Amino acid sequence: MARAPFRTRLLAILLAFALVPTIVVLALASYGASRTIPLVTSTRAWERVAATGEAATTAAARAARARENGAPSPALEANAERARAAHEAELTASLEQAKRLGYLAPRTMRLVAVGSAVVLLVLLVVASRVAGHLSRQLSRPLDELVGWTRLVTRGEPLPIEARGRGAPEFDVLRVGMRTMERELADGRARALAAERRVARGEAFRESARQVAHELKNPLTPIRFAIARLLRDAPPALGEVVDVLATETGRLETMARAFAQFGRLPDGPAAPVDIPELVRHVARAWIPATCVSRLTIPDGVPIVHGHTDALERALGNLVSNAVEAAGPTGTIEVAVSVARNAEVVIAVRDDGPGLPADVLPRVFDPYVTTKTAGTGLGLAIARQTVEAHDGTISAGRAAIGGAEFVIRLPGTIASPLPAPQERST
Repeated sequence: MARAPFRTRLLAILLAFALVPTIVVLALASYGASRTIPLVTSTRAWERVAATGEAATTAAARAARARENGAPSPALEANAERARAAHEAELTASLEQAKRLGYLAPRTMRLVAVGSAVVLLVLLVVASRVAGHLSRQLSRPLDELVGWTRLVTRGEPLPIEARGRGAPEFDVLRVGMRTMERELADGRARALAAERRVARGEAFRESARQVAHELKNPLTPIRFAIARLLRDAPPALGEVVDVLATETGRLETMARAFAQFGRLPDGPAAPVDIPELVRHVARAWIPATCVSRLTIPDGVPIVHGHTDALERALGNLVSNAVEAAGPTGTIEVAVSVARNAEVVIAVRDDGPGLPADVLPRVFDPYVTTKTAGTGLGLAIARQTVEAHDGTISAGRAAIGGAEFVIRLPGTIASPLPAPQERST
């Protein structure tokens, strides 16, 4: 059996709450009036009849005793006669009143019944209007919110304007649902973007593995052949052999880059001392002619990961910064700790910065601004950072060039003193 709509059920409940008590009260009132009105209206008349009857009986008894004693009294006889006449008159009046009451009582009760029906009808109209208004104020917004829930479930946008206004509390619910819908839409978009990025990354890694494999196979005999040419070739072919050796080295470097991009960090994770890692990378990759500024606070949380992979990723960022800033440029490497014990490593340079059209896709494979680059360095860096559950971003540095920021989850959170500036 089909269930009645919510609005119909709500209207029936409100009408029942309004009408059932009213009907019961009116029915009890009508019944009580029918039982009590005759009694109330006849009580005074019968009291007067009883009083005159008692007076007539007393006067007649006194007159009778006087006659029995042989001394009849005209005064007592006259008094008894007056009392009898008064009782007879009161009795006659009471009988007439009783007849009138018998005539009026049924008609009065009919009037009471009709009045009760009219009152009930008025209450029914008023209650139905009030119940209809309340049901609309409740059912329409609820039906609308239920429809919004279905839209959110299907991922469809919510209406711009609300149809069923209702009480102010429903506006609070609408605002909450709109906020939830926006957050769900953002979450779906982020999840879809992450899924596409993962799929694209897997495709790139697979192609990188294949390219690395295809390059490594012929490079080994080519390298042996070049080594033999370097020993046996006549001087006239020396320049040609040097070109072959240089280009072969570039191919080997490209093959290693492809192989590295196609492989995620392997092996068990271990505690990584980020301050020591930053100092080591700065010593290894920043030349003495550059101005280097290291900002490393005390008490940096430990990061669990792969030291070699993180060193290669950070080294790539520092190497790019050195190349962009030039031999006498300024390189800044700053370590800080966020409120959630997240370790932040920022690499900045005062070079020309990244072009606006390259910045949004700077971490994509094969995107590079170098003439001799493979376009895999930053892609490998992002792959490594994300493998450590971190993030990496690029932007413009305050000192004028590019800024790359790595964020890695730390394992402890402790209060840190003010950063100490170290310059060389």
